[in-house]
Amino acid sequence: MSTPSRLPIGLVVRTVVAWAATLLLFFPLGWLVLTAFKTELQAIQVPPQVFFTPTLDNFREVQERSDYLLYAKNSLLTSVLSTLLGLLIAAPAAYSMAFFKSKHTKDILMWMLSTKMMPAVGALVPIYVIAQYAQLLDTRTALVIVFTLSNLPIMVWMLYSHFKDIPHEILEAARMDGATLWQEARSVLLPLTLGGLASTGLLCLVLSWNEAFWALNLSSAKAGTLATLIASYSSPEGLFWAKLSAASLLAIAPIIVFGWFSQKQLVQGLTFGAVK
Repeated sequence: MSTPSRLPIGLVVRTVVAWAATLLLFFPLGWLVLTAFKTELQAIQVPPQVFFTPTLDNFREVQERSDYLLYAKNSLLTSVLSTLLGLLIAAPAAYSMAFFKSKHTKDILMWMLSTKMMPAVGALVPIYVIAQYAQLLDTRTALVIVFTLSNLPIMVWMLYSHFKDIPHEILEAARMDGATLWQEARSVLLPLTLGGLASTGLLCLVLSWNEAFWALNLSSAKAGTLATLIASYSSPEGLFWAKLSAASLLAIAPIIVFGWFSQKQLVQGLTFGAVK
């Protein structure tokens, strides 16, 4: 009689570690969802309540106290517009550095990447003063410009990685056939890099949606994003944990759904060129 085969110890250990890491990563989100459906007393109760009667009062109060749709509209507009503007600037820059390299191309790329290493608070005062003098405080225009500049180095780097792996012979053949620069970009380059453009745009859309630092410092009631809505539930008297969780859940739910359906493109954009 044959004995059942045992699973390798290494496989069991890796599976347990993977499940433990997954639970650890998703625990804050799960706790956020639970707290959003609690009352304020239940949210601060010690020991915490896991089993309780859910309530929608927090979501009703979030909508009644502040116009959720206005904040969501601001987040959507600033994220989409900054992504489109960033692609319009980053694509030509990445194209020129990928197909017309010079001895300073790598230096320029490293300089652009180094700007992401500086803490955002280091540039807060000059940007705030510029926005104040330009009368752009609490406007979507200011947020679109800042979000675009913040994500531009990442967009150039990602598009550069896509462009530099395209064989130059394809473009040279198009030029020999008499294609203009616009025809070359539209008929040859765009079909080959459509996946890269999409993944870059999706990633920067998520980054712009989640941007909180600049939204909190450059906007308030008129142009405030969902990050501003969440911060409004912090007061000198303390934090309203249940309402804060409800507002946070309403803010992250759209981008979670969006990220779930576009995860393949996001992973492709992040890992493109990593493995040869």
